[in-house]
Amino acid sequence: MSKNANDFAPEAYIDESTSFDSFHLDPRLLQGVKNAGFRNPTLIQSHAIPLALEKKRDIIAKASTGSGKTLAYLIPVIQTILNYKSTKSADAKENETLGVVLVPTRELAQQVASVLEKMILYCSRDINYLNVSSEMSNSVLTTLLTQRPEIIIATPGKLTDLLNTKIEAISLENLKFLVIDEVDLILTFGYQDDLKRIAEYLPLKKNLQTFLMSATLNDDIQELKEKFCRAPAILKFHDDEINTEKTKLVQYYVKTNEFDKFLLCYVIFKLGLIKGKSIIFVNNIDRGYRLKLVLEQFGIKSCILNSELPSNSRQHIVEQFNKNIYNLLIATDDTEYIKEEDADLDASNEQENSEGNTAEGEEKPSKKKNVVKKDKEYGVSRGVDFKNVACVLNFDLPTTAKSYIHRIGRTARAGRSGTAISFVVPLKDFGKHKPSMCPTAKRDEKIFTRIIKQQQKLGLEILPYAFDSNQIEGFRYRMEDGFRAVTQVAVREARIKELKQELLTSDKLKRHFEENPKELESLRHDKELHPARIQQHLKRVPDYLLPEQARKGGNKKIGFVPFHKKGGRGGKRGKVTKRKTGKSDPLKNFK
Repeated sequence: MSKNANDFAPEAYIDESTSFDSFHLDPRLLQGVKNAGFRNPTLIQSHAIPLALEKKRDIIAKASTGSGKTLAYLIPVIQTILNYKSTKSADAKENETLGVVLVPTRELAQQVASVLEKMILYCSRDINYLNVSSEMSNSVLTTLLTQRPEIIIATPGKLTDLLNTKIEAISLENLKFLVIDEVDLILTFGYQDDLKRIAEYLPLKKNLQTFLMSATLNDDIQELKEKFCRAPAILKFHDDEINTEKTKLVQYYVKTNEFDKFLLCYVIFKLGLIKGKSIIFVNNIDRGYRLKLVLEQFGIKSCILNSELPSNSRQHIVEQFNKNIYNLLIATDDTEYIKEEDADLDASNEQENSEGNTAEGEEKPSKKKNVVKKDKEYGVSRGVDFKNVACVLNFDLPTTAKSYIHRIGRTARAGRSGTAISFVVPLKDFGKHKPSMCPTAKRDEKIFTRIIKQQQKLGLEILPYAFDSNQIEGFRYRMEDGFRAVTQVAVREARIKELKQELLTSDKLKRHFEENPKELESLRHDKELHPARIQQHLKRVPDYLLPEQARKGGNKKIGFVPFHKKGGRGGKRGKVTKRKTGKSDPLKNFK
């Protein structure tokens, strides 16, 4: 049974009044669309595709992640290339690069390549593509470019590097399409100069059709409009307002001190209070490894995703997470790329950075060198398509309200329900436990106030979730014992060990596993890194620590244990009662 587009996008995005057949696509392209499981286009697709194909208009589209922007530009690009090649004489059918797709991160480049491969499944003889942002040697890349692929997928930085090296194999003089996807994120990543450089290599505007796809429209995009577009059609879809009533995302916050973040994380995942897959966001790489090592003390497996890991490994981690091989992913969010609109906050950030608020044992950037150079094209909170995520846990609150939206957007996708939980450190508790301290937590209350206002504008609410401290306290001494074993030296050693493992893994992925894809299943990324001191006794939870109703379960799974106080919600501190929809607390019966 084929899937509908509803399986890939929320119901509010689907335009059931039309179908892909109405676009009069090439039969091979239409077959690829239907083979991928799409029957009805989304709103942005039903509006953008006819404008691009029939009226040959440039397109500027504002729509959120998950609304179908990728197909909205890929289908016109593929269709027009097929039309163009069908009109050429047999003698003139030499390959030439006709389309360029620019994206902000390597992860998103791989995603676009995967979708494109499905679309051209039945016309691959006429259309070839190359993702130049994937890891490959320069000699291999040059060889592939000499084949003149019709479509090139790249980050702006990578394409600029190729153009600057003056490789004869790459030429944009016959380009017919330019797509800049996630424009707002490309600009916040600092690619403005690269875009200006690329513009110098483009043919005249009258021969070039441009697509600018973004989640927001601002003055920066207006500048790109003047540079790349001619009389564009501007499509705006207020997806957040459309989905306010239909959203199945429930948001919670927990006010806690820095050490208790680790304690609550231990209780939540050891006792299975959240069912399904979870992504835990932290604000720097060392924090991710510290949390992984602490959870290891209690037998809780997790895998790491950050910007210093090889791109092949990152891609494989995301793929296996989407295949449900891992349930717990700790992701480092590079929030320094997200601009904050509040000038006062920017000023306070600069002042706090100059003061050098560094936790005990944390690495000061001006004094020490990183283990390895980070990948500037890395992005995880935005762009990467994580599937079936039950919960997003903001272990460290993001440094901007905008980044918060991108993080929680990883769950409650495609019409499914989801939960977002954020740990908020009150200013009075900041810095009291140096080993567990995160410098960005000093601004938690200020950022959280902005987040609440932001969500209220969308008609959404972030609810308090108060755990019963009496039941949590029984686990405290075990956490203190486990946390002490994870020293800063152990964190650094684990970080180096993980990097070495992933470098080897990346090499294997690039060579041997291309020929032996089934063996990928045995290659895991959630292996224990082992801090300096192993304490096996911590991996078992004694019965006396559990609430009375959970002690008689024997070897059965514990399921949900009510670790909240009795009482109402909001002003009455305590558990979160049933939602207005009548559904019970998702932390109790989340599927």
